Order: sequence, then structure tokens, then C-alpha cells
Amino acid sequence: MKRTLPIDPFIPGIAATLRKRRVLVLVAPPGAGKTTRVPRALLDEGLLDSGVLWVLQPRRIAARAAARRLAAELGEEVGETVGYQVRDEGARSERTRVLVVTEGILTRRLLDDPALPGIAGVMLDEFHERSRHSDLALAMLREVREALREDLLLLVASATLDPEPVSRFLADGLGPAPILSVPGRPFPVEVRHAAGSDSRPLEARVAAAVATALAEGPLGDVLVFLPGAAEIRRAREALAPLDARLDFRILHGDLPSAAQDAALAPPSEGRRRVILSTNVAETSLTIEGVRAVVDSGLARTLRFDPRSGLDRLLLGRIPRASADQRAGRAGRLGPGLALRLFSEHEERGL
Repeated sequence: MKRTLPIDPFIPGIAATLRKRRVLVLVAPPGAGKTTRVPRALLDEGLLDSGVLWVLQPRRIAARAAARRLAAELGEEVGETVGYQVRDEGARSERTRVLVVTEGILTRRLLDDPALPGIAGVMLDEFHERSRHSDLALAMLREVREALREDLLLLVASATLDPEPVSRFLADGLGPAPILSVPGRPFPVEVRHAAGSDSRPLEARVAAAVATALAEGPLGDVLVFLPGAAEIRRAREALAPLDARLDFRILHGDLPSAAQDAALAPPSEGRRRVILSTNVAETSLTIEGVRAVVDSGLARTLRFDPRSGLDRLLLGRIPRASADQRAGRAGRLGPGLALRLFSEHEERGL
């Protein structure tokens, strides 16, 4: 039987609004079901006519995972009714009605033919992650709707973004775009902070926190947020003494597709997973079974350097919204535990 998700009671209202206005800003927390339930509802309600719905995901791993889940709920393989297209890889057919794509794919299509023939609608998912690609897509889609395709369905979905500016930006003759907010499932997450400064290397602090999460947290998997592949490798080495009772998984954007997919697979029978991940698992990717989170409080993000004119990956503290997103990963299935490797004082400075 299909599991009930927080967004399910709101599906009729979403469909009715889009049928009337063809534009909507949807705010729903991670795990509410917006990525998997909304595209299927638009298809079932006949809102796509004979066209295809393009669903934008900011990350390749999230695009593949979303397509797999959508296809599974239809009882199909990826590439039939639901497909995906990412850089150098894809699965689609003439039957495909929902296509999950990454940002560069959508940008290229908009530049090639702004009229978007064959595309009935576009869903900009996880818009709060914000990038030049997603902002450009939003601006171009507004122009397309105003000048070429007033019938084009446009849905902007987000977990944390303030919806009011986007709503005003997408205003048409009937006023600002409608906004619909969906509450999340209220499972509490206990948040614990580091007592103060800790001179141990990051991997040692991670190992100690994972041991605490396994001993004191709810029964389930542990998701560890680290800034990059090098930190993941060192943390994995530090966790080696726990090998006998754990199923370790590695997850970051530079892994081959098969390795990323394997990291999301169910654990071995009778073992608990410890998933060592970068921020790819922060918002746009749901990992079933996680009941505890260990948060380093760090991330590498792409920043534009005006002196060189190039983008650079810089290590730094995450914003408070990201810390909340990470902690929320522990509360999807029931009460959870989040261990932050930074103090309350440090958190106030985020």
C-alpha cells in the first residue's frame, strides 16, 4: 500500500490552482512528497495534455533517484512513463511523460528553442538551492510565458525559500503567482551541540559522534555530513574499528553513477548503515531509514571570484538554514537525534 505523505491532502488544491492559473509557488519541507507526488498528480489530472513535464533537480544523483522513485510508484522501469536526463547519461523513450533533468539540460533547451515545443510544463524543484542556472531558467520561463506560451505550466517548489519574492516575480494579469504551503510531519529531533572548542581532527570528532549516535540515538541509520571527498575518506578510516556491525556507504557528487546509486540501496540484513555524505544529501535527496544525523557544520560551495573571473570551491561554515535542513533528515520516520560538531555559540554566529 502506498505510504501517505504530508502533501497528499493538498494535491487536489495544487491541481485546481494550476488548472486555473498555470503557475504556482509551492512550499513544502523535505520529505513532504512534492518531488514524487506532484508530477504524477499533474499527469493523472490531465494537466499536461499530450506534452511532457520537465522536473528540474539541481543535482544528478537527485535527478536519478527522483526518476527511480516516480517510476517505482507507477510500477514501471525508469525510461517508460518517467525518465531522466543528466550530463552524459539518460533514460527516456517515446512514452516518457515526466522527464527529470538537471539545470544545464534545461538551460540548453531554453536557449535552443525558447518556445519549448513538446513540453507542457516545467517544475523547478528544490529552488531554494539557488544557482545561476536556476535563476536564469526562472527568468527565461517567465519571458516564455509572457511572450510565447501563456499555456506553459510553471511550478516553483521549495523547502525553505521565502515564496513572496518569487510570487511577485511571476505575477501576470491576475496578480502575483499563487502560493501554497504544506506543513511537514512533526517528528521531533533532539539537537545536541559540542560542549565547546575541540582540538581533535575532524575525523576523530566524527568517529566519536557516530559512536554516540549508535549507542544513544533511535534504532536506524546514521547520516554524516562532511564537506568533501577527502574528509569522507579520513572519517571512513577513523571509523574502521566499528566495521563489524555497520554497513558503511560513501556519497558525493564525484562518484560514478553506479556507486552513488549503491550508496542509496537498502542496508545489508541485520546491519545499520552509516552514510558519509557531502551536502548532496542535505535537501534534494531522501535517504530512507535515517534516524540520526552527525553534522560537521562545514561545506564546500562554489563561489565566484571576481579577481580571476572563475568559480572556486571554498570551505566554510554552513548557514543556519542548512543546519536545520540537515537535522531534519533525522525526523522523517519518527523522533530523531542530531549531533552538531559545533557549539551553540558557534551556531548563533551562522
